[in-house]
Amino acid sequence: MNVQLRKTMNEQNNEMLQRIRKEKIQFLYLLFTDITGQTKKVTIPADATSTALEYGVWFDGSSIQGFARIYESDMLLKLDSSTFSVLPWSDEGGKAAQIICDVYTPSEDPFEGDPRGILRRVMERAKRSGFEYFVGPEIEFFLLERDHLPALVPHDRKGYFDLGVQSRAVRICQNTMLSMAQLGIKCDTYHHEVSQGQHEINITYNNALKIADAVVSLKQALKTHATGSGLKVTFMPKPIYGINGNGMHVHQSLANRKGKNLFYSSKDKYGISELAFRFLAGQLDHARALAAVVAPTVNSYKRLVPGFEAPIYVCWGRVNRSALIRVPQVNKGKAKTASRIELRCPDPSCNPYLAFAAMLAAGLDGIERKLKPPRPAEENVYGFSDQKLEELGIATLPTNIEEAVCALETDAVIKEALGSHLTEQFISAKRSEWRDFLTRVTPWEVEQYL
Repeated sequence: MNVQLRKTMNEQNNEMLQRIRKEKIQFLYLLFTDITGQTKKVTIPADATSTALEYGVWFDGSSIQGFARIYESDMLLKLDSSTFSVLPWSDEGGKAAQIICDVYTPSEDPFEGDPRGILRRVMERAKRSGFEYFVGPEIEFFLLERDHLPALVPHDRKGYFDLGVQSRAVRICQNTMLSMAQLGIKCDTYHHEVSQGQHEINITYNNALKIADAVVSLKQALKTHATGSGLKVTFMPKPIYGINGNGMHVHQSLANRKGKNLFYSSKDKYGISELAFRFLAGQLDHARALAAVVAPTVNSYKRLVPGFEAPIYVCWGRVNRSALIRVPQVNKGKAKTASRIELRCPDPSCNPYLAFAAMLAAGLDGIERKLKPPRPAEENVYGFSDQKLEELGIATLPTNIEEAVCALETDAVIKEALGSHLTEQFISAKRSEWRDFLTRVTPWEVEQYL
């Protein structure tokens, strides 16, 4: 570790310790994620923070999906003090703060299966080529009436951008945005989505590692603010039949070391550069394998069907919302900084660290191989016949998680980005999930065949 980096870390550590004392923090939550994106937490008393910063905190990795086997269970959490934040909702029962951690092995080497470490490694590879990866996710979710569970009853009957009164849902979403600001995370907008009871909060564009951390915090904030409201928040991709599901569209661009947006070009009618087109082509080329990581559940593929504004065709365009990748229109005055591409197949059930790592790896492969995307598809591709799709060379995304996992197994680029350990564990977990689903009897089957 170079001297400047160590100095910066020491300064961050000292600032954090001072703030813990000043704000009388009693507990520190150490957060990390398993391979499926579930947030895990170890709690330590605040007066143990100095020791934790110096030596880390041990935990049982064999209990975490995709981590260690039972006979090699000890693993180490190392605190990233740059992610420290005081939890604004934690006064009752002891004031608390949180910090996001990296996972290490007993020999104090970075654990190859740590999702956050995987994203960091792919971003470091991009940095060696002179690129910094920026993303801005649009996170959709439903708020459902708890009293009616297990029946899924949306809390309202409103639609896209409808004006909401100061209801329970509006308070949950506004309080979440206020809490995110107190955590040092900016959110651009909040609005009602297309479906009844569905909402969206957009996290402000930033470095992909910071945004992945922010997604973890946003989910936690929403669940916390929904507690006691009578509403349940769900990020399930398709909770309710017949209406739009939850997506997590991700806007993306690359910048150079000075922060210049490398996706902008004034010479192209779409306003994006040759580098951006190569990045876009890489994601199209790896789309089927990418799907396993960014849409990683059995339920994800019930969202990725025609007719509900979810992409199933591997193509790109500007106005075409059936396309996998969209090039959003931007104001002329902001084009130099705001030019970007939007990947539309991710959903909020994904592990954001793995999703962004796989997306970046696919885009970098397109740049390295100098790939060119096919012609844009600006028509509604949902209406195309199979013959026309074949003529235009437009492939489809997988129709289920097993098909997506098969595509991942044959994709060397995405597998290399995830690493052999995590790839093996991820595929095993997804196959187990698929087999379990296949053996379950659903209410639809009972209704159809009983």
